[in-house]
Amino acid sequence: MVEAWEQRIHPERALERLAEERRPARQVGSGGWFPRNEQPRDAHHRGLSLGRKKGGTAGADASRPFGPDSVHGAPAGAGRPVDVRNRRGFIMFEASAASDPQPVPRPTPNLTWVQPQSDPFTDAVAPRAISLGGASTASYPTFTISARLQGRSVLTDTDLTHDEIVEVLDTAVRLKKLRRSGQAHGYLAGKSLGMIFQHPSTRTRVAFEAGMAQLGGQAIFLGVHDLQIKRGESLADTAQVLSRYVDGIVARVAAHSDIEEIAAASTVPVLNGLSDRCHPMQALSDLLTMQEAFGGFAGRKIAYLGDGNNMVHSLLLACATMGMSVSVASPERFQPDPDVVNHARWLGAASGASPEIVITDDPMVAVVGADGVYTDVHVSMGQTDAATRAVALAPYKVTTAIMNAAKPNAVFMHCLPMHRDQEVEAAVADGPRSIIFDQAENRLHLQKAVLLHTLCSTVA
Repeated sequence: MVEAWEQRIHPERALERLAEERRPARQVGSGGWFPRNEQPRDAHHRGLSLGRKKGGTAGADASRPFGPDSVHGAPAGAGRPVDVRNRRGFIMFEASAASDPQPVPRPTPNLTWVQPQSDPFTDAVAPRAISLGGASTASYPTFTISARLQGRSVLTDTDLTHDEIVEVLDTAVRLKKLRRSGQAHGYLAGKSLGMIFQHPSTRTRVAFEAGMAQLGGQAIFLGVHDLQIKRGESLADTAQVLSRYVDGIVARVAAHSDIEEIAAASTVPVLNGLSDRCHPMQALSDLLTMQEAFGGFAGRKIAYLGDGNNMVHSLLLACATMGMSVSVASPERFQPDPDVVNHARWLGAASGASPEIVITDDPMVAVVGADGVYTDVHVSMGQTDAATRAVALAPYKVTTAIMNAAKPNAVFMHCLPMHRDQEVEAAVADGPRSIIFDQAENRLHLQKAVLLHTLCSTVA
């Protein structure tokens, strides 16, 4: 049937069909394929003197694209040009063997080693390569501290005496030197710190987390959405659970009563990361910065302008304990808590330096003779009367004129975050007398010192 069809469509092909392809029957498919064991390429196995074929349906004399073609049993070059039409009507032309290019022998090349050129990038980086770890890893230096604060909590600035503050500052100075020299100081290896934060934070949080890591321990941040407090679990229950997991707790809370509840239920030290009443970690860090800037505390004066908030309370208590004078300029409605002011005056008297504690509503009076001028945001976290405060506190912005009214070498301080041109002029905040980022850095070193004193078990 296939043969008749081929003759009807292509009558000229009938005469050119090879003998083995004109066998009756045994063909399958529309292309006229033979069964596998009866393909022309298998003819030599059956004793037929046909040219060997390499796959496909081309005839014995079809073109060989990958080498010289020859008829089975004949020497190379004996073939003749043949016009072979395949079953699909395409024509393949086979060139004579004489026209095929003869292979030209290629001599084996002589191989010569070529020194690779130097890489300028590698040459530039190689001298800066640093070997880490291994036998060269240094051990921790001996670090001796007082054990008086071991296991104790720090909720307010009055939880530390004058001598204990001096010890913490000394430890912070030494830790700062170790960090700047690149000396490892993982004295709290294996310790963990739980951090309960009801308010967002940059410096307090990062300083505690980085500080614990540098001391060899770890910190676990727990926002309000990470705990079950939102679902009604009490702070006391949370503190009891955390006490069985961690070695210390830091809490930043909206109400000071919250951290007192946490500390009452906890069996591990609790540190105040900020409350609505005080901010002891910031005030202690500021003492470290003032010590660096002034060389000491005796006879020094800090002037604070702005809202009489938790930051003012801590400054009054901490500075008075160290024998420094503090003057606060605030509108009468927003002046600091009188109880805190009275407590600061008592601490100042007990220090033996008899510092002066002044509360006024005149910023120019407050800054006279000041070694440092301090301010904070006019609206603190959680306060809802922002508009009223902004209007009332506008005259207490720290300006260039205010700084000129203080001592000639007076520095500007701010606990951050800061709103330029609201509570302070940008020219002052970013000027040469500003030490705000020294304050921010010292949060790390001071908080590490507090962690080391309160969480240490054995310090060698």
